[in-house]
This record gives sequence, C-alpha cells and structure tokens, in this order.
Amino acid sequence: MNKRVSPAKAPPNRDFTGGMIPAVSCSYVGSTGNKGLDAEILELAKGISRDGNHCLLAEMMITGVRIACGGAVAEGDFKLMNRALKEMREASEVFHPYRAQRKVSVFGSARTRPEEPAYQTAVEFSRRMKEEGFMTITGAGPGIMAAGNEGAGRKDSFGLNIALPFEASANEFIEGDSKLINFNYFFTRKLSFVKEADAAIGLPGGFGTMDEVFEALTLIQTGKASIYPIVLLDAPGGTYWKFWKQFVDEHLARLGMISENDHYLFRVTDNVEEAVAEVVQFYRNFHSYRYVGEKIVLRLNAPLSDGSLTALEADFSDLVKEGRMTQQEALDEEGDEEELSGLTRLVFHHRRRDFGRLRQLIDAVNSSQAVGEH
Repeated sequence: MNKRVSPAKAPPNRDFTGGMIPAVSCSYVGSTGNKGLDAEILELAKGISRDGNHCLLAEMMITGVRIACGGAVAEGDFKLMNRALKEMREASEVFHPYRAQRKVSVFGSARTRPEEPAYQTAVEFSRRMKEEGFMTITGAGPGIMAAGNEGAGRKDSFGLNIALPFEASANEFIEGDSKLINFNYFFTRKLSFVKEADAAIGLPGGFGTMDEVFEALTLIQTGKASIYPIVLLDAPGGTYWKFWKQFVDEHLARLGMISENDHYLFRVTDNVEEAVAEVVQFYRNFHSYRYVGEKIVLRLNAPLSDGSLTALEADFSDLVKEGRMTQQEALDEEGDEEELSGLTRLVFHHRRRDFGRLRQLIDAVNSSQAVGEH
C-alpha cells in the first residue's frame, strides 16, 4: 500500500467526472423503432468493438439512426451534432498518447502584448510548471495563450484553436505541431480544457476568459467535474483578480448565491511561485478520486498515520453520509485501473454536495502526516 506515484503522473484512464457517470448496460441502448434493425446494429457493434464497449457503440449508432430518420432534427442541427462528435473524437486522439501526464490549462486574453507584465507572468508560470513535470494547454491564439505555449515550449504544449473570422492562425509557438487541435465550436473546445486538465490557471482576460474560468468553477462546484486547483494569477501588483474577487465577495457571497466553502475552489494571487505551489501541493499525497456506488474513493500516494486518519474523520464528519472513513487497499470495482492498485485508498460514503468542503478535505490530506514522515 505504500507504493508512491510521481505527482506528475495522472490516471491513464481519466474520467473527469470522477466516476459519476453510471456504467453502460445493453438494457439502455434504446431503439430505432425497428426491432430487426436494433438487433442488426447490436450484432454489428459486437463485431466492431474490441474493448467490451459494444453496448455504448450500439447506443451511439441507434442515436445516429434516429437523428437521421426521426424527422425531428433539422439538417443544420444534424451537421452540428456530427461536427461536435468528430471534434471530441479528434481531441481525444491527440491527447491519448499523453494521458498519464499531468496538464494545466492556461486561460487569458488574446490581446495581451509580449511586453506587458501579464504576458511575462504567463511565460514564467508555464515554464515553472514544465519544470514540475506538467504540460500546458492553451487556446492556441495570441496574447496570454501564446505566452503559455512559449513558456512550456512546443514539446510540452497543446493548443486548442478556435476558428474565428478575425484570428487567422495559431500562435507561432504551437502552429504546425501535432498537438494543435482545431475546433469550430466553443463548447467542444471548453470540454477539452476541463476534461484533459489537472489544474486551471486564469490570467487577466475578457469575456472568453471569464467564460472559461466560470465554466470550470461551475462544473467543480456542482460535482460534474472532479476537483482540481483553479488559480487566478495576476502580474506582480496587478489588481484584475483582486477586484474580481471583490465582486464575488460583495455580490455573489453576500447575497447567498454561493456558499462560504465555494471560496476554497479557487485561489487569487499575483505571485508565480504561489500559483505553482498551489498546483503542486494539491498532488503532494492526493492522487485522484472516483465514485464506486455511494462511496467516494480517494487514492493517496502514501498511507496516512493513524493519528492523521482519526483527526480527518473528526474534522470532516459532515462529509460522511453514514459509517466511517476507512483506509484500505483498492476496491474490487477498481479493477479497471490496475495501474493504480498500489495506492492507498481513503473510502467513505459521501453526501455528494458542498464540493468546496471536499476540496478542504483534500488539502487536509496533503498537509497530514503520512506513514514514515516525522
């Protein structure tokens, strides 16, 4: 149980929902309305799928047939659905060879010039994250996006380019690279930003940056995406995120539109090293988590001492729906992630609410004494 995993190694079979998407069964594949055609599709799917996902493939094929033949989907929407699925497939194919590598998404303005402090801050942050073993994901455009790719270097960069009439091509630091992905839709692009990242960094930006930051915050706050660090980084002495937080405090929090614990889902700083430490510390002992039925299973790089476990159970009893927190080996249901079988598990029945509080638990795990530490 004490096998250590490098903090820079991500779960190879990543599920950005933390296992909250239910398992697939052939009982739920739906129907085209023609039982004979349904049977043919299922048999075809069985012959095509090599990894046991024939039920899911059959469901997708039946959905495609219903879109094409049901009469309820206009041609424009049909094209949109097809293009969106292709974009998600292409993105997955690009990211797949790097699935075990930790990554950080960098958001920020396309209008920031190289001589501006925010640009240099983004370069330095991405360079430092590369030193810590993380790759960088940007929107592939100019400004802060170019700075992120410049700091990380081409070898450790991804670019998620969006087709816009006023931006001709990707920035020079990612243009022509095999890890440059072109999107037509913002929603498929944003999905990749959240799904493929192990942390997100926001630098000053416009509507797009706000959209990306709030998207990540919303998905994590509601449990639709696994918790990871969100850092809002200014240039030294900058006030962009300081006033953003003032708005959050004086309007969202004061009016009860977010909870006090939601503040733990993000951090505001104007110091690159603090931003780097926030991300790296998050993976100090905590590795990842998933749900198995009603249980949440936190995977740890090293087991906690008995005293630390007792303290965590007392301090975070409000997260436990029933029973106790236990420290144990991998559950049988985690057999599909054999490469993580050597990690210690912290398991309990989770209430599945107040994910800012769950973030506090992860922080406490990382600051707690592990076995063998003094």
